[in-house]
Amino acid sequence: MSEEVEPGFVRVRLDLSYDGKDFSGWAKQREGQRTVQGEIEDALRTVTRSARTYELTVAGRTDSGVHARGQVAHVDLPESVWAEHREKLLRRLAGRLPHDVRIWQAEEAPAGFNARFSAIWRRYAYRVTDHPGGVDPLLRGHVLWHDWTLDLDAMNEAAQALIGEHDFAAYCKRREGATTIRTLQELRWERRPDGVLEATVRADAFCHNMVRSLVGAMLFVGDGHRSPDWPGKVLAAGVRDSAVHVVRPHGLTLEEVGYPADELLAARSVEARNKRSLPSAGCC
Repeated sequence: MSEEVEPGFVRVRLDLSYDGKDFSGWAKQREGQRTVQGEIEDALRTVTRSARTYELTVAGRTDSGVHARGQVAHVDLPESVWAEHREKLLRRLAGRLPHDVRIWQAEEAPAGFNARFSAIWRRYAYRVTDHPGGVDPLLRGHVLWHDWTLDLDAMNEAAQALIGEHDFAAYCKRREGATTIRTLQELRWERRPDGVLEATVRADAFCHNMVRSLVGAMLFVGDGHRSPDWPGKVLAAGVRDSAVHVVRPHGLTLEEVGYPADELLAARSVEARNKRSLPSAGCC
């Protein structure tokens, strides 16, 4: 996952989307598990008539059942392969990929680009309805039904205490050696004209289950089971609270990934690899 591309290769940026319903997440897993990464790598190998698999690096690894509208990945291809296939690559991939994953753009990446480490933010949306009749059947694969009336103002009040740089250990599934310090840049709810409540969640990065846990906590506030200050208290406690439910994945969509100006890409990649810590309390 270096910014240095192997001599004789070209780094290609891929912009893509997928419906996560029938995928076991993004990342390749054991044999028999259908994944987005596996489908795209198989399609690339087929359309370029290559004997080897060219591995993808992705901006954000989505879990099983999570969707993406604005996912970004990169792949390093031999210069000869890129030169031969670049003009017709999108059309050939469209003919080879299954209908629940599409690649919209494939272009040579600027120097220093890394789909994962160069990103400065990821923006997700979570959609839920509190309509007493349930979810519109045409939206059922992308909207969660919450069987309680939700107070939008209370949820937005609760969100304020979560914004900023914090240790989100209380809202993450821990992974060995991984930090849970993140900068939550935006967290807000709005009710769309069709009645669906949509959360916008943007951060420099997310740890495992973070968005779905944050949403679960705020739904408890919205339906009156907890007060608006409760999610902030859970955050400050720094430990998982059994009352914080990880909501179902189908309401979650990765909407967009942000990158800095081209000349800042390499520096951002170095910065993103540094292990993070919070300032010590009581420091001079």
